[in-house]
Amino acid sequence: MRIALSTGGGDAPGLNAVIRTAVLSALHRGWDVLGIKRGFAGLLGEDEVIPMTRETVRGIGHLGGTILRTTNRGSPFHYPVLQPDGTYQYIDRSDELIENARNLGIDAIISIGGDGSLRIAQQLVARGMKVVCVPKTIDNDVPCTVNTFGFDTAVSTAIDAIDKLHTTAESHDRVMVLEVMGREAGFIALYAGVAASADVVLIPEISFDIEKVCEKIRARDRGGRLFSIVVVAEGAAAVGGAESIIGESLPGQARRLGGLCEPLAKEIQRRTGKETRSLILGHLQRGGQPTGYDRLLSARFGGAAVRAVEEQKWGHMLALQSPHIVTVPIEDVLRSEKRVDPDGDVVRTARESGISFGD
Repeated sequence: MRIALSTGGGDAPGLNAVIRTAVLSALHRGWDVLGIKRGFAGLLGEDEVIPMTRETVRGIGHLGGTILRTTNRGSPFHYPVLQPDGTYQYIDRSDELIENARNLGIDAIISIGGDGSLRIAQQLVARGMKVVCVPKTIDNDVPCTVNTFGFDTAVSTAIDAIDKLHTTAESHDRVMVLEVMGREAGFIALYAGVAASADVVLIPEISFDIEKVCEKIRARDRGGRLFSIVVVAEGAAAVGGAESIIGESLPGQARRLGGLCEPLAKEIQRRTGKETRSLILGHLQRGGQPTGYDRLLSARFGGAAVRAVEEQKWGHMLALQSPHIVTVPIEDVLRSEKRVDPDGDVVRTARESGISFGD
């Protein structure tokens, strides 16, 4: 058996731990293992395909990033090719990818990525390739799994930032607005906001009214609490408003959400008269060493992925359905969206502890 590993989409803490365990588990079975560099670029002649050995993965389990590198704009079915006039043409290179994989003697691929990688895997399986998927995103928005690896680390990074903002906000009687990642899902903002005792949490699943946000801040002032912490997910939007889109996306990339915190901070200051500062936490949430929880979850996913290959679970994704790691058909995963439940226990706990969602 010869398998290949690929990491695609945005990076997340824990990718190297998945790679390490998958490689060691495969070698334990006497299999050959290859690593496809930069998503599937290595199979398209745009990068390398390298042999993976015990030496290759030695000492990487605690490291952030991915030794195979990654990309979020390299779908073989919609591959951007730069033209002489500076524009991009999109072509289907899937036949080339499949042929190159066959020439390398690859029997199966373990694809580690988020929803984009899952869709690519589903199309490859339909073309006859043998693919098993491992869910990866700091946003925790992949259905059918309780958690994705990288999420706990991102939440921990956000909590650390909120804790630090608390001290300066209280010292200066300021309002601090912190923007965190999450795209269309508010899990990072919600979990970090509740854990770090934020005063306002704004998430995509609950549209907010800016006046109600300001009233929460005024109420804290009246009660003698002269500072406030506002945590906002990058995909949050006011009632009747649209998401903020920051910057231009490169060809093949999803739109970039974010940038809400600065105009929000200016409006809070205008309405309340309180000095208000903003901070976008940004890619700090993707970097650094994974937490212990994420290291263990990543290792479990890596080992389970090799078992899924052994069991020929083609077209399946690994999922944490506590306390077990199970396999779920990719088509079931892509059939729905995973979002924060506005009536769920975490939101209810937040409301009962005094956190405002601006609604």
